[in-house]
Amino acid sequence: MKSKKLALFTISLLIFMLTGLTGLVGNAAAEPKSSKTYVIGTDITFAPFEFQDVNGKFVGIDMDLLEAIAQDQNFSYEVKPLGFNAAVQALEAKQVDGVIAGMSITDERKQKFELSEPYFESGVVMAVSKNNDDIKSYEDLKGKKIAVKTGTEGYRFAESIATKYSFTIVPFDESAQMYEDVKTGNSVACFDDYPVLAYGVNQNNGLKIVTKKEAGGSYGFAVNKGMNQELMAKFNAGLANLQASDQYDQILEKYLGDSASQTVVKSRGGLILESLPALFKGLGKTLLYTIVSLFVALIFGLIFGFMKVGQNRFLRGVATVFVDVFRGIPLIVLAFFIYFGIPQAFGFTMPLFLAAILTLSLNTGAYVTEIIRGGIQSIDRGQMEAARSLGLPYRKSMMKIIIPQAIRIMIPSLINQMVITLKDTSILSAIGLVELTQSGKIIIARTFASFDIWLVVAIMYLVVITVLTKLSGYLERRARRG
Repeated sequence: MKSKKLALFTISLLIFMLTGLTGLVGNAAAEPKSSKTYVIGTDITFAPFEFQDVNGKFVGIDMDLLEAIAQDQNFSYEVKPLGFNAAVQALEAKQVDGVIAGMSITDERKQKFELSEPYFESGVVMAVSKNNDDIKSYEDLKGKKIAVKTGTEGYRFAESIATKYSFTIVPFDESAQMYEDVKTGNSVACFDDYPVLAYGVNQNNGLKIVTKKEAGGSYGFAVNKGMNQELMAKFNAGLANLQASDQYDQILEKYLGDSASQTVVKSRGGLILESLPALFKGLGKTLLYTIVSLFVALIFGLIFGFMKVGQNRFLRGVATVFVDVFRGIPLIVLAFFIYFGIPQAFGFTMPLFLAAILTLSLNTGAYVTEIIRGGIQSIDRGQMEAARSLGLPYRKSMMKIIIPQAIRIMIPSLINQMVITLKDTSILSAIGLVELTQSGKIIIARTFASFDIWLVVAIMYLVVITVLTKLSGYLERRARRG
């Protein structure tokens, strides 16, 4: 009888939680969006078209064009930094109204999206490390590895000549990662859009261009087919007005002209000090997502943990399925499914915060469930039998005798899970979550100072995790003395 009451209680609590969560998602989906405010997805690690300056403002050719067109056509917008691949998926899932991210106009993309009039004519070049004098043409690439960025004109061009020149393609999601792979010697060269590589070389990214510009595609603004026709019409009209005036040329000159090649080389100390505010802001978000996710995960863990040690076979089965599913799906796959897959299937917009919390909470909750189950089952069954033989009810026996002992066993594992969850937040940068790791990527896209920024990011993680580890040891010692 007591176990049935406990089972009913856990089911009721679970239904309450899921109902509240559904309400959050429903509210997000039902919230009306202003007809004059558009959400625009982009990739802010693609200088000089879009990147983040020292003050945290989104700048670049695409960002300046979008701002000028919005002023010309009298509409407002919100920029959503996601990364190129995530931005395209967000557009397919209707999470954003449009995408501007140096997107080449191709026949394949025309099948899925409606693309604007071209706003930039690009082209592809090859670059090598500035100290490499051996690679001067495509013929020198035989048997070598070549770095490319997925989804770009450079990737498609590399694919088209890879067989002819017998080289291997190594794909990356960001330009900065591709450049670092060449500088470290893992790849001997990279292909990228000419303005992007030229801008990076002028900003001392450690590379040099060794080939002439190949004919490339044009960049366009994208919306879903049959949707946001008003936005597309405004973009094309505003672009035409900018091109008819000198404002369009001024924007290009700002980032690609002679003045753009003048860069101030800062000392390592100066660069790190300049980057610290953004990195500390990212660290704060990492801690916020970790704490909130752990709180929700602990609730999941308590519910399903007690279900797994209960006497009801059906509830044990439900808890087992929960653990197997969310421990078995890789975190990044779960993030893509929750943030892109579910909204696309059911036709609503999911806030990034909710998607991130759900992803981390479900994944962590599965592990916490096993921690709680293991902690409870590690207590000798004889203690429960002795308590029941003395007339104590099942619930009071659990609360007064079993749970206090189990908590002492669980504390180190729970702290360890907190550390794992904190590190797992970095994976969610793949869906556009700007936490500590993503903050580092954004800074590197502007400064190309990989060693310095990643060193600072690593130290920040190390300090926080060391503090948590020391806290775990302290709590464990207190629990043993208690």
